[in-house]
Amino acid sequence: MKNDPYQVVIRPLITEQGTHQAEALRAYPFEVNFKANKAQIKKAVEMIYNVKVTDVRTANHKGKPRRRGRVRGTTSHWKKAVVVLHEDYRIDLF
Repeated sequence: MKNDPYQVVIRPLITEQGTHQAEALRAYPFEVNFKANKAQIKKAVEMIYNVKVTDVRTANHKGKPRRRGRVRGTTSHWKKAVVVLHEDYRIDLF
């Protein structure tokens, strides 16, 4: 995971709120590896998208309880990172 940025950043989160933040604040949300720290996330986004990152905010999301018939379980835990870019850069994905 240390050298491969594609194992740190799993996928971009394309939502209404994420699109609004991307346009207004240059803040882009990503689903990231649960064990990744802010420095690894910053480096990975800069390598993948060729941008300059100024700030990284992270949040851990706990899995929700679910039922299928009599079987109880939970959805997966996951980590979200909101990456703020330098004012000269954009990611055209959003």
